[in-house]
Amino acid sequence: MPRKKKGPPFVMLDKRMLRGEPWKELSHTEQIAYIYIKANFNGSNNGEIPLTYSELEGILGHKTVWKALKGLEQKGWIRKTQHGGLYRYYCLYELTGTHDPQIK
Repeated sequence: MPRKKKGPPFVMLDKRMLRGEPWKELSHTEQIAYIYIKANFNGSNNGEIPLTYSELEGILGHKTVWKALKGLEQKGWIRKTQHGGLYRYYCLYELTGTHDPQIK
């Protein structure tokens, strides 16, 4: 039996989440940052999800990225598990699952 071709990578966002008030209360920059964090989630790396500023470079400014990530933390969407530095380490995040039913 031939193997199915894999489609391109994607980020799954639950429709209930997208239609819910908590998602609508996020700023657009917070929504973009959440999607990029979730894009780095592979199903087993929660708490160790990397996000570098270079991933969002050209989309959001450095201060805007920081503000969006801070907002997501304060609103309970993510939790920073490791604080990164300029050259050696990067920040790691956990998706809390508080508002996203796909996260367990």
